[in-house]
Amino acid sequence: MDLFSFRKPKNELESLPDEQQNVPFIPDEMWVKCPKCNTMLLTTDMEENLHICTKCNHHFRMSARQRIEMLADSESFVEHDADMRSKNILDFPGYDKKLEKAREKGSKESVICGECKLGGIDAVLCVMDPDFMMGSMGTVTGEKITRAFEFATENELPVVVCTVSGGARMQEGILSLMQMAKTSGAVKRHSEAGLLYITILTDPTTGGVTASFAMEGDIILAEPDTLVAFAGPRVIEQTIRQKLPKDFQTSEFVLQKGFIDAVVSRDNLKNTVVRLLKIHGYGIGEEN
Repeated sequence: MDLFSFRKPKNELESLPDEQQNVPFIPDEMWVKCPKCNTMLLTTDMEENLHICTKCNHHFRMSARQRIEMLADSESFVEHDADMRSKNILDFPGYDKKLEKAREKGSKESVICGECKLGGIDAVLCVMDPDFMMGSMGTVTGEKITRAFEFATENELPVVVCTVSGGARMQEGILSLMQMAKTSGAVKRHSEAGLLYITILTDPTTGGVTASFAMEGDIILAEPDTLVAFAGPRVIEQTIRQKLPKDFQTSEFVLQKGFIDAVVSRDNLKNTVVRLLKIHGYGIGEEN
């Protein structure tokens, strides 16, 4: 017997080529999967919702330019030191290629600094960029942040810094670690002038950035479920050989321990910063 005789006869009524042709093709770029709840989200919907999952409130990472657009008043941001770029000062193997690859994503360095208006209030804004070597701190990063604080001190302006970093940039060795002291000195001089410094911690803020200017703000805010640490949880577990709590080093955990002042959802972040600036006397007499 012919084995093919057991096949079900083709029913032309079951074949709907016209309907199949009318099914829209949706490119993968139009969808993004939430890593927390596994929901498939339209990219456009997520962007309209400030890159927050509409189902579980997970905060996706944002580029520095996206954060500047979110925080600064429209067309008010003026970038400082835009042409400063990192160089392979220690002739570290492969570092030149990593820098070139990082710049292909759009940013020239791991932090963008400048002056802007926040709710009509003049301020200095520094935003670290996860798309550039995960916001790692090199000599140029430290120099740009130091210059931003010096400009703010000279012009009596408040400073708002959005941090995101994997820590100091190992390709620049001790010169990278020296930025911790340099930026901290600039923060102290700004503080001694009686000026306000607000830090916004975003996921992840770790290493030398956490150990310096990230935790030196007069007011320290953080987005929900942000990793805030010096050494990461895996490093600690391997060192002490103990399992850490599930929420260890999240912004909510750090808030309970008193290291930050508030966890603020991204959709309320600008309003919170503007309100804090006004409480501290900024914007009085200025035109909005």
